[in-house]
Formats: sequence, structure tokens, C-alpha cells
Amino acid sequence: MAQRYGGKYSPGGSTGPAPRADDPAILAGVTRSKIGARVNLLFAAPLPILAMAFFKPPVMMAVALGAVGVLLLAAWLLREGLKAEEAYDARTIARRPAVPRKILASLATGIGLGLAGISHEAGLVAPVLFAVLGAALHFAAFGPDPLKDKGLEGVDTFQTNRVASAVEAAEEHLAAMSDAILRAKDREAERALEAFQARARAMFRKVEADPRDLTAARKYLSVYLLGARDATIKFADFYARTRDAQARADYLALLRDLGDEFAARTEKLLLDDRSDLDIEIGVLRDRLAREGVTART
Repeated sequence: MAQRYGGKYSPGGSTGPAPRADDPAILAGVTRSKIGARVNLLFAAPLPILAMAFFKPPVMMAVALGAVGVLLLAAWLLREGLKAEEAYDARTIARRPAVPRKILASLATGIGLGLAGISHEAGLVAPVLFAVLGAALHFAAFGPDPLKDKGLEGVDTFQTNRVASAVEAAEEHLAAMSDAILRAKDREAERALEAFQARARAMFRKVEADPRDLTAARKYLSVYLLGARDATIKFADFYARTRDAQARADYLALLRDLGDEFAARTEKLLLDDRSDLDIEIGVLRDRLAREGVTART
């Protein structure tokens, strides 16, 4: 879908600096998505089976249509499983996916190919081979889902569960903002939102690395992000109708201010951690000095 260009010299464009596509705040932590052409092709792969199904007897046609449905289900499960895996990989602390979608996708692929074989063959040997080989090759190509929690070993489970829940809720707010801003059809607003989200996620990673920071960051992960989500939804709906330049400028300024505030708080958390480390080192050195232990020179 075509989008209105929102640059500095466009009608209603802002006069302030626009977020650049190579802005480090946007590029920080960006990785290539695992959901590529080979995944999308799996949605088209069953189409030849669908085309041939209508030239078969009724029973075999039903089996072939069932094979197409199962293969499409497998492609959808795989795509959702890869999305969950990307979210898992991006976080320092994460729970394993509740539903192993990629493994289920491999099983569904095997079942779909087996049904497709039954619709073409009178015997069962070939369909069983299709099912086993299809499931095995699918599993080898895409691998399993994450099967264990990450970052939860040897630490306070209660604290890490609190952090995981808080970050999941915060990510839901960011996802709602991304969905809403598309309605505004303004590229600069989308880039500004991406820059803000990058700064917010930097705080998420900091809190995940040290769950003790959750108390200091809680209002940022809940109250501030909830307000930013509501403001984004209202702006997108209003701007889509009116193309009001002042509303656009106010929203971009809000994102910049919020991003600066998140970055400052994250930096404060890092400085607090450094202060705590310096204190621990000082206490340990005093204790060593009292024991008569001196550092080698």
C-alpha cells in the first residue's frame, strides 16, 4: 500500500531532525528475521495438490483437500513458531514457548504429505515414507522450538518471573503501538516510534540482566508505556482523518521526550550498578587489608 512521504520538505512536514534509517537507536539489537522466502513458499507448496484434487474420485478428493489443509496449518504453525523463537532469542530472560509450534509444524507436514501420498497411491508404503521423510526433513531444516527457560538458572525464580511478566506486558504495549501507527501512514512517525521502541527495549534488557532494577523501572514499563500506547492510538486515528501538522509535531516531540527519558533512566540504572560494584570492591579490599593480604605489584 502506498504511503505518504513525511519528510522535512513535505506538506505538513516537521522542521526538526527526522530519525534516520541508520540511527544507532533504531539499529541497536536489530537482527535479520528468520521468517523469509522459504517460509512463505510453504504456503504455496500445497497448491498443486489442490489443483489435482478436483480430478479425483470423491473420497480421494476429500483426502487431498485434507492434505492441503494440514500443510497450510503446518506453514502457519512454523511461521508463528519462528516469531516466538525470535522473541525468545531477543530477550535475556525468557520462558520457553508454551506450545512447541515448530515441532507441531514438522508433525503436521509429515501428516499432510502422508495424506497427499494416500490420495495418489493405492498402497501405504509410499505415503508412510512421504510422511516420515517430510517430517524429518522439515525438522532438520527449521529445528526445534526453545525447550527450556533462558536466564532463569541459579537465580531467584520469583524475581525473574516478575521481570518476565513485566517485559511481556511491556512488549504487548509496543506491539499495539506498532500496529496503530500504520494507520497514520506517515513514515517519519513510524521511524520515530522505532527509535523510541529501541530505547525502551534497551531498558528491558537492562532489567532482565538485573531483576533488582524492576522496582526502579516499573513505572516506565507499565504507566509510561501504557500512556504512550494510548497516545499513539489516538494520534494515529486523529491524524489519519485530519492530517493535522500540529498534532504530528506534538506526537513526534512526545516520542523524543519519552525516548530521552527512557535512555536517561537506563543510564541511571547502569550508574547505580557501577556504584554498587565499586562499593563491593572497596569493602573486599578493606577486608583483605585487615587480613594482611596485599595486592601484587
